[in-house]
Amino acid sequence: MLDLYTWPAPNGQKVQILVEELAIPYRVIPIDITRGAQHETSYRLINPNGKIPAIVDHAPSGGGAPVTVFETGAILVYLAEKEQRFLPTELRARSEVLQWLFWQVGGLGPMMGQAQHFFRYAPEPIPYGIQRYQTETRRLLHVMEDRLAGRDHLCGDYSIADMACFPWIRIHRLTGVGLEEFPRVQAWYGLVRRRPAVGRAMDLLRERWVDVSTSDEAKRNLFPPR
Repeated sequence: MLDLYTWPAPNGQKVQILVEELAIPYRVIPIDITRGAQHETSYRLINPNGKIPAIVDHAPSGGGAPVTVFETGAILVYLAEKEQRFLPTELRARSEVLQWLFWQVGGLGPMMGQAQHFFRYAPEPIPYGIQRYQTETRRLLHVMEDRLAGRDHLCGDYSIADMACFPWIRIHRLTGVGLEEFPRVQAWYGLVRRRPAVGRAMDLLRERWVDVSTSDEAKRNLFPPR
């Protein structure tokens, strides 16, 4: 059994997609980041970074004590390797998937997250911040658009790289950046969205989603004053 600590936000949804695709038994443990649950001591013992998601695998390969994993890239690789799916074993193909996975982890997610923050959540408009991160979001979407030339998925076959990118592309409107100039990204998005496991993953905890832009409590817990 796998414990999945998550919340309906892009980083949590990456792992939600993978566990649904793998069809492995898991238990959802909601961590309400809008109410500050990610900062509680009991959760920080699982994820010292105080973010979502995290997993505890009670049946690790080879047996032994449960394995705890935090950070989405590490979780996706851990589960894909354990189940031997969605991450190739051949050297070049594996390297390609890992490159695009960490492209998302290090670029697409953080930049779209900052674009969303300055576009929707900042207490006052900061034109430089909005322009800076929207421009970088568009640059990264152009990279993805070019990569998808002649491909249905980022690395040929559907992989954890696609799963990592999907929830962030899904919220593009919240960054103020449209997909009109990225037809290949749009086609890729539709292809991934039609997968039944992706639909189930997006439905997890849907009823508990909070519009952070309308909640002062959520803003305090997600963007605490320094």
